[in-house]
Amino acid sequence: MERLPRKELIFDMLVKEPNDVFLNYALAMEHLSSEEFKDAEVQLKKVLTINPNYLPCFYQLGQVNEKLGNNDIALNFYKQGVELAKLQNNTKALGELNEAIWMLED
Repeated sequence: MERLPRKELIFDMLVKEPNDVFLNYALAMEHLSSEEFKDAEVQLKKVLTINPNYLPCFYQLGQVNEKLGNNDIALNFYKQGVELAKLQNNTKALGELNEAIWMLED
């Protein structure tokens, strides 16, 4: 039996659970790994419509927008992520987001 590629498996699962945060985020990561940056951006924004406090999206949206050459938008996502990381007491994410801001502003 032939195995379906991971992206197709995720699509199949999303048909049954279209508002599953993890599955939508996983699909965004698949788009990123295939360098489908616009698709990744759309998918990450969909995750935020399902759960506006899903912190990993802010870092990833920053990364995607950097790759698309939208540095101002990237910086905005990183800064939103910093505020959310502070609210969630997530020091690891806070450090990663601050480093991304520092690298972009350098």
